Amino acid sequence: MSEGTSLVLESSENCTDLSQDEIGTIEETPEETILSRQTSVNLVPFIGQRFVSQEAAYEFYCSFAKQCGFSIRRHRTRGKDGVGRGVTRRDFTCHRGGYPQVKPSDDGKMQRNRKSSRCGCQAYLRIVKKSDFDVPEWRVTGFSNVHNHELLKSNEVRLLPAYCTISPDDKSRICMFAKAGMSVRQMLRLMELEKGIKVGCLPFTEMDVRNLLQSFRNVERDNDAIDLIAMCKRLKDENPNFKYEFKIDSNNRLEHIAWSYSSSVQSYESFGDALVFDTTHRVDAYDMLLGIWLGVDNHGMTCFFGCTLLRDENMQSFSWALKAFMGFMKGKAPQTILTDHNMWLKEAIAVEMPETKHAFCIWHILSKLSDWFSVLLGSHYDEWKADFLQLYNLELMEDFEEGWRQMIDKYRLHTNKHIISLHSLRMFWALPFLRRYFFAGLTSTSQSESINAFIQRFLSAQSQLDHFVEQVADIVDFNDRAGLKQKMQRKAQKVCLKTGSPVESHAATVLTPYALSKLQDELVLAPQYASFLVDEGCFQVRHHTQTDGGCKVFWVPCQAHITCSCHLFEFSGTLCRHVLRVMSTNNCFHIPDQYLPTRWRGGSLSSVNQFRGVTTRDQPERMQFLESMVSTLIMESIETEERLDVACEQMSVALSRIKALPRPPAHGVNDITYSYSSDSLILPEVEDTDGIIHGFANPHDSIALGKLKERRARDVVDVTRKRRQFPGPLCGQYVHDPSDCSIMAGDNLGGDGLGYL
Repeated sequence: MSEGTSLVLESSENCTDLSQDEIGTIEETPEETILSRQTSVNLVPFIGQRFVSQEAAYEFYCSFAKQCGFSIRRHRTRGKDGVGRGVTRRDFTCHRGGYPQVKPSDDGKMQRNRKSSRCGCQAYLRIVKKSDFDVPEWRVTGFSNVHNHELLKSNEVRLLPAYCTISPDDKSRICMFAKAGMSVRQMLRLMELEKGIKVGCLPFTEMDVRNLLQSFRNVERDNDAIDLIAMCKRLKDENPNFKYEFKIDSNNRLEHIAWSYSSSVQSYESFGDALVFDTTHRVDAYDMLLGIWLGVDNHGMTCFFGCTLLRDENMQSFSWALKAFMGFMKGKAPQTILTDHNMWLKEAIAVEMPETKHAFCIWHILSKLSDWFSVLLGSHYDEWKADFLQLYNLELMEDFEEGWRQMIDKYRLHTNKHIISLHSLRMFWALPFLRRYFFAGLTSTSQSESINAFIQRFLSAQSQLDHFVEQVADIVDFNDRAGLKQKMQRKAQKVCLKTGSPVESHAATVLTPYALSKLQDELVLAPQYASFLVDEGCFQVRHHTQTDGGCKVFWVPCQAHITCSCHLFEFSGTLCRHVLRVMSTNNCFHIPDQYLPTRWRGGSLSSVNQFRGVTTRDQPERMQFLESMVSTLIMESIETEERLDVACEQMSVALSRIKALPRPPAHGVNDITYSYSSDSLILPEVEDTDGIIHGFANPHDSIALGKLKERRARDVVDVTRKRRQFPGPLCGQYVHDPSDCSIMAGDNLGGDGLGYL
């Protein structure tokens, strides 16, 4: 790059990701434009450069910016974490990019005119998310190093706020010096001598140290620990189903604590077969390890099971946490558990959960591959990574072993310590060794991103421990309510059958929309495969483009038993395309019940458990749960005449029992208020191959072609207002006068007695 020119590089990856006005070219800049100084070739970003994560790209560009004489900040994004595909594009800009904006204050007055360093600098780096072999990575598609301001010298750039950071080791040293009674200037001088650097050349200033010490003083750990335990005791008094356990060390200080909420314990009863135990984050203010137990429910949504804070990261700490968690869940261990690549945790799980299949999350391993092999393999790294991912996704263990030997021969990695370690632990991360165990889809990219987005909410919690537990409770409660709302919206939407096969129609009446979509993906691909009978009850199934190989399907019709060598059903609970192809060619139009797992069904036990766990909630929220349960009752009852008769009979008994209970003496019917959401009583619609839509809905709501209309939530609606809307009381299930209703016959219920539900 010459003194008077600069390159503005940008790529759209075949122009598929960027709009036309975003595509840049090589352009000459005026001589007076201030340019960045030359940097090491290894640190200059380039189009097509790859990173394993946004954080890796940020750290690389930050190093480049520091050497040039400026700092960077995160700018625009495309997408949002936890929504759809998540963030798919990220821009990093110079810290002087953009212009300051004056925002009005809350009282309407304009803020005082503060000086800003922003001057509209156009320097930036753009990364776009790509997925090869279902593994996401970030590629550089745009880069400009043109600045319209003076760049700082090396002794000046370190004073920018972005680079005034104090490492964890330095924080520990400063804390130790403060306890010894040293002044701030003495601390700085001693650290300069220890590091062997000139006076005033530390990566942080005196003001940064004083701010750090002030944050230490604001965190009264012992008092917060006492408040935390008191908070847990209060929650236990309010709800006996709240679980917590803690341990005090020899100095009477909090060493470990773990807790779980009643809704979490109930969710674990239905969905505790596969879980994730994330221990990759810490609560910095207390230097405690944060561990979170998570899973996935029948709608594919992340559910919270428990949380722990550990003082130390060793086998004893992890063993204590696992024992506490097992105690919360009545000794029920999961079938499978996913964790990060942690050997202490591996040993603890082997002792405390010997019957549980333990696996490492592949994303934690992939994040380390670049550091381990990029320099060693050089230009062959991308090719090696593709081979590695191909081995990871194989189906047979024999193929993995043979492919692994060929890989280490090809790249001459026989003595590499990381390769040796990965191979010795292959049973904990390679899919050929995990497919026989049920992981509920937790190893997929979408579930990993959803779980990561959920964990990020915890990391934004306040530093004080008692506040942290309160915020965790709020996050879990918000997630439960948002999940319930989303489930009801999914039920309200029509279910489109993609193939029109009887198998799909049958599954649509049993599975949740999430589980049905997974089955539909396999059903759509099944016709592309050919099946051959090779022995009695044994079929060879392979893609129509293949001439040999494929999967073996074993089918015993008289026992309704069918298995496949790909083990997709054992791994995720969804029948594979090979099995579906064999069923189709042999005129089997009904999926046996054992291949429609209860944990993926719409009428899961979790619904009952959720309603059972809200006894301590306030009345409006309990009313919403009641509305949802009524909606589920109607949906399940209308399938057959027998179900409808049982529902009518039981509802009549329930209404009689409710009417027999005494009313509060101080309140009349007209004083009752409740929170009502009209969307909660909308029933799902199913569209068959003929385009006919079947469905039921609240008679006072209209749905056009199965589309759910967004309505404003109406909180605290007075019953007297409802009375003015309807000329007479309506039965909760049909639009007619209650005097003619077979359910209400003999109850002599007037409008007030019905409550106008």
